[in-house]
Order: sequence, then structure tokens, then C-alpha cells
Amino acid sequence: MIQIRPIEPHEWNFAKRLVYRVAHEVFQDTRPLEEAISEYEARGELSDMDDIQKNYFESGGVFFAMLYNDKIIGTGAIRRYTNDTCELKRLWLLPEHHGKGLGYRMIQELLAFARNADYRRIRLETHAIYQKRAVEFYKRLGFSETPAPNASDDEDILMEMDL
Repeated sequence: MIQIRPIEPHEWNFAKRLVYRVAHEVFQDTRPLEEAISEYEARGELSDMDDIQKNYFESGGVFFAMLYNDKIIGTGAIRRYTNDTCELKRLWLLPEHHGKGLGYRMIQELLAFARNADYRRIRLETHAIYQKRAVEFYKRLGFSETPAPNASDDEDILMEMDL
């Protein structure tokens, strides 16, 4: 049974590792996972997940865990960007659960939260090359690309949608 609920503090580290694991595959990192995680941690890549309470729950947002049979299989979050705009963050799902409509379920929960919190726009950043499926997914939901200042073709793209 699938459950989507706010993440609990004892789950933060597991969720962070899940994000690293999925990103490792998506970005086709050829290094061993542990080596890649060590480098990303040294750079502070997911430092927002070190204190989810402060960076999400206390900052006009939410951080959801998706569970299947009581195991976290995905994450998704919203945080304040400006007073009327929120940012979609950390939407990751283990690859073995792709194609089942679970990403759609998660984003519907996140969009409902954003609307209930009176945000008028939602934005996100994603990688145009490595995350082509995600870009298409977001476009089907109504997101459109927004020019990113000083970005090259192989960098993240910005996408936005009115709520």
C-alpha cells in the first residue's frame, strides 16, 4: 500500500541517501555510489536535507515521504521561494517504481499543499539533458520553461507554473 505523509526526523538520513542513489543513476555517475556521496556531501549538495524541519516545515513548506509497505521509495518537497512563489524540490522516486503513476500522485499532493498555503506560482530546476523524462512530465502538468540567466545548454533549466 502506498502512503504519502510528512517525513519524520528519524527518516531524514535514509531519504537523503535515496536521493543520492537515484541521482547517481539518473546522472550516470560511473564512480562507486559511496565515493560519489562523499564528494557530494563535501560540496554540501543536499545540505537542505540536514535540517528538514528548519528548511522546509518552518519555512512555509513541507517535505513528504512516499512509502510502500512502510519503506520510503520516494520524496518530494515544497519550500518558500518568495511570498507568493514556492519551489518544488527533491522529487525523487526509486527507478523500480517508475511508470506506475506514483510521481504523479506525489506531485498532486505537493501542488495541493502549495495551493492550500496560498502560493500563486510554483517553480523548479531540473537538468534538461539527464532528466528529459522529468522535463516532459512537468510540461504535461502545465509547467513551462523560463529563461535561466547565464545558463548554458548543458545546465539546469527553470520551469514555472501558475497555481
